[in-house]
Amino acid sequence: MAKKAKTVFVCQECGYESPKWMGQCICGAWNTMVEEKVIDINEDDKRSRSMSGIGGARGAASGGGRAGRIAKALPLTEISGEVYTRLDTKIGELNRVLGGGLVKGSLTLISGEPGIGKSTIIIQAAANIAGHYGKVLYVSGEESEEQIKMRADRVCGGADLSNLFILSETNMENIEEICKTLEPVFVIIDSIQTMYTAEMDSAPGSVSQVRACGNMLMRVGKVTGVPIFIVAHVTKSGELAGPKIVEHLVDCVLNFTGERSQDLRILRSHKNRFGTTSEIGAFEMAEEGLIEVPNLSESFLEGMDSAVEGAAAAAIYEGTRPLLLEVQALAAPANVGFARRTSIGVDNTRLNMILAVLDRKAGISLINHDVYVNIVGGLRPEDTSIDLAVAMAVYSAYKRTPIDPKTLSLGEIGLTGELRTVKNADKIIKEAARMGFTRVIMPKRNADKLGGKENDIPRGIKIIGVNSLYEAISQI
Repeated sequence: MAKKAKTVFVCQECGYESPKWMGQCICGAWNTMVEEKVIDINEDDKRSRSMSGIGGARGAASGGGRAGRIAKALPLTEISGEVYTRLDTKIGELNRVLGGGLVKGSLTLISGEPGIGKSTIIIQAAANIAGHYGKVLYVSGEESEEQIKMRADRVCGGADLSNLFILSETNMENIEEICKTLEPVFVIIDSIQTMYTAEMDSAPGSVSQVRACGNMLMRVGKVTGVPIFIVAHVTKSGELAGPKIVEHLVDCVLNFTGERSQDLRILRSHKNRFGTTSEIGAFEMAEEGLIEVPNLSESFLEGMDSAVEGAAAAAIYEGTRPLLLEVQALAAPANVGFARRTSIGVDNTRLNMILAVLDRKAGISLINHDVYVNIVGGLRPEDTSIDLAVAMAVYSAYKRTPIDPKTLSLGEIGLTGELRTVKNADKIIKEAARMGFTRVIMPKRNADKLGGKENDIPRGIKIIGVNSLYEAISQI
């Protein structure tokens, strides 16, 4: 019996399906409905697929649904605490971002701009796992086997690649059969936008195809216990391409960022069911591949050897480690029209707020000055603990007064000009002492807490607690 195709409209943002076109989806997005054709499977096919374990990814993985056993709810106290088995990728920074290694049966989604280094780090991890654990399957829908071979020879450093298998295929049914035959310990899909399943009558990369292929990969990973890396494209704005259902489906979402003009690459974890979120790993792009940068603070502060105007040291806490950064600012008289406010690495709205507080609470009027702020190294911190360093750098540039390069500024600025506390100040202080800083200007509440714990203040470093932005400026 021939299978019938029906037309549905799918939202590109949330994946919601509707039998008719809608101007606004239920998620609130406008003009995101795309027409898709879906093949209707008859009841005989559904029954045979359910009995064979092919249909129902979540049901088959959990033992529920029609997979042969009735679902049963269990009390939380009767569920044993499972210890996840992890694979060591032999790349310390990648293990850090993953939470200690690659969890068996997990789905990891990695995204980034073209040429940023996604395929490089994946082939390095694949070579390491193949040399220590067994067979690894690299599925590519964009490159030929020869291209992958050339990259592997360049970045894998003469490692034994006899257990690394390359497959140039885009059909998910064929990939699933090869996984059953080969029985790999690690699978890589590059990329999810090029894969398709014959069950869907739509082009590869469409909403329906990406969602269906994601479900098939999840079934393969959860049933067989094989970890899977999925490469995804990004849009022009830098966001993950495809429906949001893919992000909800996977266990870990990684994003590779970096400036093309610089060698530094940052791998950030936005979601991790088996580890810490907002964790970052640092790499340096070289001819032989990606090299780990264990001392990230030193690379960010390498230009702060002498006192120069418009430069201040800041600190943030990312994931499980503190990072010290250099904030640079420039204030120049505006020639024509309104003054410009330009920032790289700092939210522009946040910068305007800091400038307004400087005007009202510290008497620094910049209404006739162009202000430029840059976080050295290409990092885009989301932590507000860099507010004080931004204000200090702008003040130094405006007054043309250098700041001691061994002084660290730490704190969040409120609209009333007060300094609010920051998290993990004790760990940041220890990192500052290790990097040779002698003074730390920080909120008084943080300083008082550290003062009661002598072990939290290393020798050779002076803690200066201040209540407001005006008091902080008076210290320089």
